[in-house]
Amino acid sequence: MTSKSFSDTKHWLRTARTITEALPFMRRYTGKTFVIKYGGHAMGNQELADIFASDIVLLKQIGINPIVVHGGGPQIGQMLERLKVQSEFIDGLRVTDAATVEIVEMVLSGSINKQIVSSINSAGGTAIGLSGKDGGLIQATKLRRTKRDEESNIEKILDLGFVGEPHRVNPQILTSLERSGMIPVIAPIGLGVDGQTYNINADTVAGAVAAAVGASRLLLLTDVAGVLDKDGNLLTDLSTEKVRELRNDGTIYGGMIPKLETCVNAVENGVDASVIIDGRVPHSMLLEIFTDRGIGTLIGRS
Repeated sequence: MTSKSFSDTKHWLRTARTITEALPFMRRYTGKTFVIKYGGHAMGNQELADIFASDIVLLKQIGINPIVVHGGGPQIGQMLERLKVQSEFIDGLRVTDAATVEIVEMVLSGSINKQIVSSINSAGGTAIGLSGKDGGLIQATKLRRTKRDEESNIEKILDLGFVGEPHRVNPQILTSLERSGMIPVIAPIGLGVDGQTYNINADTVAGAVAAAVGASRLLLLTDVAGVLDKDGNLLTDLSTEKVRELRNDGTIYGGMIPKLETCVNAVENGVDASVIIDGRVPHSMLLEIFTDRGIGTLIGRS
């Protein structure tokens, strides 16, 4: 046997071993629904975007039902800048006035949503793009936040404009698409009972959708490895109670707080587990789902 053929044999043996190791996980998750929040660097990098699309198709092919919820903050910012529309943030949330919400909907429900749908279809899947307004999928209410003034110690109500939060998710639309073999791709836009359009945080929408459909997993693809301890080490498994402890002692802070709030809320509302994984790693979803070790931080019940 030549050195090249020996090398080829070793490569295919590793491939076969990988498939064999994944088989128990495929059996475990066949027929289950996974909600995947897609955004960040993974969505802005074409190579990673193509890998993501092919991985979504693979999940569908082996019997897992993926539902994709996407963000689009950077793309919204670029469009607002191009159109010379001023935008400001309060506590990490974009203040969305009437002019801004039209642009937000155009970018999220239009260009971004259709790009993701096209990528999945090109990879061999059958994806369909939705926003929360389609078929009354997401009924939203205005998001209300307060902030305590440090000098006066008085709580002030923050007006974020047309920023909303999910009030009700209609799972029947998604289950119908699932039975038809389609992959839903959801833009985080909701509709109020008064007919008003609301911009909603994509993580929050993903958590609400996961709870509504009784998902087995909520996967949040981020630009970090997961939850880190104070020494910078990855915490692989957390209970909902441990998450609260880590927040109280300052281990969890900043932008990770709302992500973990979404994960905890999803688990407490019936989702088996939530996972924060690094979307910048190629095939990160597959590494998380089909290996013993996983790749991110899994939040399960206490």
